[in-house]
Amino acid sequence: MELFDHSRHEPLRGMPWDEAVARRAIEAIVHDCADRFSPDRLWPLHALDLEGRPPTEPFTMFYLGAAGVIWALDFLVRRGLAPPTKGIANVLDGLEERNRSQVGSSDSFFIGRSGVLLTHFRVAPSREIADALEQSIAANTEHPSCELLWGAPGTMHAALAMHEWTGETRWAELYRSGARSLARSLSRHDKCELWTQALWGRRFTQLGAAHGFAGNAGAILRGIALLPKAERAAWTERITRTAQASAIRDGPFANWPVEYPSHPRSDTKILVQWCHGAPGFVTSLAELADPRLDEILLGAGELIWAAGPLAKGAGLCHGTAGNGYAFLKLYRRTRDRRWLERARAFAMHAISQSELDAATYGMRRYSLYTGDPGLAIYLARCIDGAAAWPGLDPER
Repeated sequence: MELFDHSRHEPLRGMPWDEAVARRAIEAIVHDCADRFSPDRLWPLHALDLEGRPPTEPFTMFYLGAAGVIWALDFLVRRGLAPPTKGIANVLDGLEERNRSQVGSSDSFFIGRSGVLLTHFRVAPSREIADALEQSIAANTEHPSCELLWGAPGTMHAALAMHEWTGETRWAELYRSGARSLARSLSRHDKCELWTQALWGRRFTQLGAAHGFAGNAGAILRGIALLPKAERAAWTERITRTAQASAIRDGPFANWPVEYPSHPRSDTKILVQWCHGAPGFVTSLAELADPRLDEILLGAGELIWAAGPLAKGAGLCHGTAGNGYAFLKLYRRTRDRRWLERARAFAMHAISQSELDAATYGMRRYSLYTGDPGLAIYLARCIDGAAAWPGLDPER
């Protein structure tokens, strides 16, 4: 069985790594975000993010909207890769209410209130915002989706970020509450322990980073040092065992289907992108220092390289930058520079994809996870050789 769909990928353009080109691309993205910002309309909606739907209110969320763009700009400013942006942070005061009117009462990190509040605290910290975020995270702990974008795994990341920034114990306890909730909702499937997602009126048992096992495991692993020793050992064992047992392998390559079971079936999609497939497994699990994962994670990296850049564009969720992040993670895990070289090769390709899309659509894509701000963070990571994923890893 083919472990990737050739039609979803395109040949690597083979441009040599050039840090000056990467820095100019970051500058172009930042300047464009500043030029196209409106306090009322935030950033223009892109046709690819609307997916055929009629235009709506400006997107506000962390995943796809103003909170994520502001997070990216703040990240770049902190690293001296962009000048301070005037006026953009001022919209944070009203962004929570705008988010609520857009997506309802969701307290999720990627879509709802928690992501907006975490961004607000990061840019302009206050006790009032922290207390509101604490309530929001707590309200999301038992969300039935059992996945990253809507459920407790996402808000566990918000709690861990606050714990890393402030050291306050309340955030560690919120993380532990989320971990206990995830432990209760696990179910056994053959040799695997997995979660079932209740989303959009359906039930799934998905494996990827956005909506399934890998994303949940990544949330556990980020804060695993905060758990008792016995729980750390139990999580390490179940995550390692399930990652191995759910994979599909072909020679040196490894990948994971969208849904379990992982045995080849005609109705089981095989994708190679962060949200579903090998890239998300690598970015989620590469920090787990268990040698039993070495072979399968390296096999996933080889598959990502063999498949080539994604034809869908340059972004993080289902684009070339997201796939390239897996190489950065493997570089951090192995210290083998070929992975850094591969990440940088994908970065140069992603720059050309971004520029072509901007020319085609007459605008950039203002989104952390699907657009150019996420690409800018990836380029910054390729410059310094770090691997921290925006919103899901401690900032190093």
